[in-house]
Amino acid sequence: MSRPLPVRALDTVLDRTLVLGYTTIGLRVRRALPGWPADPAPDALAGKDVLVTGASSGLGVATAEGLASLGARVHLVVRDEAKGAWVRDEIAGRLPDASLRLWRCDVGDVEDVRRFAADVAAELPSIHAIVHNAGVMPPERTESAQGHELSMAVHVVGPVVMTEALRPQLAGGRVVLVSSGGMYGQALRADDPEYRRGDYSPTTSYARSKRMQVEMLPLLADRWSLHGITAAAMHPGWADTPGVQESLPRFRTVTRPVLRDDAQGADTSVWLVGTEPTPPTGRFWHDRVERPVNLLPTTRAGEEARATAWAWLRVAAGLSD
Repeated sequence: MSRPLPVRALDTVLDRTLVLGYTTIGLRVRRALPGWPADPAPDALAGKDVLVTGASSGLGVATAEGLASLGARVHLVVRDEAKGAWVRDEIAGRLPDASLRLWRCDVGDVEDVRRFAADVAAELPSIHAIVHNAGVMPPERTESAQGHELSMAVHVVGPVVMTEALRPQLAGGRVVLVSSGGMYGQALRADDPEYRRGDYSPTTSYARSKRMQVEMLPLLADRWSLHGITAAAMHPGWADTPGVQESLPRFRTVTRPVLRDDAQGADTSVWLVGTEPTPPTGRFWHDRVERPVNLLPTTRAGEEARATAWAWLRVAAGLSD
């Protein structure tokens, strides 16, 4: 169902005003408007295997539960197995028929990602989708086991390595990168992807890594299309996640009455995995609608910067031709 022009105009206004579009207000208004994209069928994912990283808290839990409610066999990929087991049992208590499997993986550690992918490939012949939801916002500059700045390692390098290793199993499937609206305020720092220059800021580092996700998305989508894999990025709006509670307490205090809950934040991730037909590849989404990747002219990346960032990612993730 196409959306009438006045509806599209209102949606755009909501999106650009941020406070209206990114909060629970925006989602509730959009759901009530004509042309809201339909929910996936109740059994849309029956018998299909879906991996969700960072599935032990916040959006990851809501994403896993949403996918399980559509019939998916959900694989919860977590770093803390004890916490993951508690979450699995909580979801099973709410969805007794859910099929849930727990896996341990540190997405920021490339070698552990490769170990995990090999274990998964040995067990699963086919994977319908991976939702790359794992996230970090370290208070000070931290490096991964391979020496990469941790936000970039968890949000960009690890997801690319995991997807690359599982390309045969993902053939014809889908990949979703959970980004952030915060990336709109940052340009692509191809000259300093590891954040080695200037005073470190946790929120800036986080947003830079999310900008890198979105800028690399078209190149990754093109690469993975050779296996029939579609790739999407989305941002959840302003959700009351553990990351916001821990890292942005002042922001949360001011916005808490209108912050989205986890299920609202995860809605588009679940929709991208379950909706039919498959959404077009290489696009950026929010509230089930494709969105622009730039709102400010100062954040637009040129071809040279994008090529430099791609060259860095190819080395960091060990991509072969």
